[in-house]
Amino acid sequence: MSLPKIAIIIGQTRESRFADKPAQWILEQAQARDDFEAELVDLRDFDLPLFNEVASNAWVPSSDAHAVAWQKKIAEFDGYLFVTAEYNRSITGALKNALDQAYVEWARKPAAVFGYGSLGAARAAEHLRNIAVELQMVPVRNGIHLGGTEFFKVHPLGGQNAEMSEVAPVLAGSVTATFDDLVWWANATKAAKA
Repeated sequence: MSLPKIAIIIGQTRESRFADKPAQWILEQAQARDDFEAELVDLRDFDLPLFNEVASNAWVPSSDAHAVAWQKKIAEFDGYLFVTAEYNRSITGALKNALDQAYVEWARKPAAVFGYGSLGAARAAEHLRNIAVELQMVPVRNGIHLGGTEFFKVHPLGGQNAEMSEVAPVLAGSVTATFDDLVWWANATKAAKA
C-alpha cells in the first residue's frame, strides 16, 4: 500500500492572517517523517464562492467550477490537518464554506486540527470535530494547540514574533501524537476501502 497523503489545509484567507507561519512549520515537521506524504493546501488558491449549489455534492454534482476544482483537490488526500484560528468560538467562515463545498471527498478519512490563538483555538477545534462527524470524516483524538504564552511568543502583532522553533519543544508531543493518529487512521480507512 502506498504512503498516505495528508493535506495541511490553511483555513483562513485574510490578508493579515497568521496561519502561514504555523502552517509552514507544521509542513516542515511532516516532511521530516517517512510514514506519510504531506502537502500544503491554501484556501486562497481556490477562490471559493459562498456555497450556492442546489444541494451538497452527495446528492447533486456541483456546478461551480471553483467548487469542482476544490473537490478534485480534496479527493487527492487520505487525511486532513486543518490549520485554523478561532473566530467567535468557532472556525473561520472561509473554512466552514470550504467544508460545505464538498462532501463525498471528505467521507471516511481522518481529520485533525492545528489550532492557534490565546486559547489554542480549543473551541474552534471542538466545533470542527462536530462538522467533521457530519461530513463522515474520522476526527482523531489528538490535536495541536498553539495557545497562551507560546502563541504570543510567535505572533507578530502584540507578540514577540519569535520563530516557531522557539515553541517547538512545547508542541512536539502533540505534533507526534496527531501525526501518528492521522497515519494510523489514513492507513486503516484506505485498507477498508480497498
